[in-house]
Amino acid sequence: MKELLNQINTLAKKEREVGLSAQEKEEQQQLRKEYIKNFRGQVLSTLTGLTIVDPLGNDVTPEKVKKLSSDNEK
Repeated sequence: MKELLNQINTLAKKEREVGLSAQEKEEQQQLRKEYIKNFRGQVLSTLTGLTIVDPLGNDVTPEKVKKLSSDNEK
């Protein structure tokens, strides 16, 4: 993911300094889409791994989150 971000930043810098060709703009858009997809996947993975516990120690994790968590384990 770090390499992907470096490529995005390189193209952004070039865009500010001299501009991008049509091919480079397309590449930039594809890289950004891939980065966002990876980022969302990481956030979803983190959130589905959480367990919510009330002050009494009862598991109150919403069923939707439990279902997503069990789906990710398969």
